[in-house]
Amino acid sequence: MSEFFEKGFYGNTIGEWSVSLLIILSGIIIAKIVYWIISKFVKRLTKKTKTKLDDIIVDMIEEPIVFAIIIASIWYGIMQLTLPEAVMSFISKTYFFLIIINISWLITRLLDAMIQEYIVPLVEKSESDLDDQLLPIMRKGLKLTVWIVAIIIGFDNAGYDVGALIAGLGIGGFAIAMAAKDTVANLFGGLTVFSDKPFKLHDRVLVDGFDGTIEEIGIRSTRLKTLEGRIVTIPNAKFASDSIENISSENSRKVVVNLGLTYDTDDKGIETALNILKDIANKHKSVKENPIAGFKEFADFSLVILFIYYIEKGESILETNTQINLEIMRQFSKAGLDMAFPTQTIYTKS
Repeated sequence: MSEFFEKGFYGNTIGEWSVSLLIILSGIIIAKIVYWIISKFVKRLTKKTKTKLDDIIVDMIEEPIVFAIIIASIWYGIMQLTLPEAVMSFISKTYFFLIIINISWLITRLLDAMIQEYIVPLVEKSESDLDDQLLPIMRKGLKLTVWIVAIIIGFDNAGYDVGALIAGLGIGGFAIAMAAKDTVANLFGGLTVFSDKPFKLHDRVLVDGFDGTIEEIGIRSTRLKTLEGRIVTIPNAKFASDSIENISSENSRKVVVNLGLTYDTDDKGIETALNILKDIANKHKSVKENPIAGFKEFADFSLVILFIYYIEKGESILETNTQINLEIMRQFSKAGLDMAFPTQTIYTKS
């Protein structure tokens, strides 16, 4: 059996390969155990404390700690082997790069959790909508900054010339800009939204055929929740080129109703109908003063009365329409006014 483990295999004995793999496997097992201990015991202890800071820290560091244990075990296992210098150099650079990525992952998780726990509640309590719009951009910007710095440090310490890499990116910048022209258009659209302020968070708008409430305003796109409860992501370039109808900005909702009376209605009946309509609108608590009612036209099948009224902002549109329409039916019926429907009279010669 000992002879088997002493056999050479890619510059190392089978025994050395086995020890390396056992170290890596042991590290993975230890990482799993540490994760289980944190989930079952450490989190229970932090929940008993008055502050939430320790809960946030423990919750955010458990995955990076597990990842750190795994990459450390892989490194220690590889160190038991005799490998070519070029391979060891590549592994060393990769290992350092992974450490930088892990630290950046930990920092971004902590930052995001702190913002969610402490800053978001303050922003929600404030009366201004500007901070609600800027907070998502700030969160994404912080995370992006951390990752960019981490990648630059990682490549620099891995032996790559970051300056030359950035210069190369500058040479190809024109081609990238042409390929990303839609993204650039969306960025300028986002600036238009922030400068012109055609809407704000929680406004109901109609844009590009979608009717809904603004849920999130970003630099590249805006999220809108439709009346069906679905989330629609609209590129900000749409707001710079298309018309936007801000429904929330209306002071009142205009309702236009065309009522048709039969042709056997006389002039007094028309006047009675007009008075009934104005009286109904004036007495309803949700309707603004000075409704409009007039004899509009002689249509093919009816005498058309135009009725316009305005519902106060914040009142239920459907409920108000229902109440007024029912009252019109009651009052017209009581006054002996008949609604018209398409009819045809045929005269025949005997």
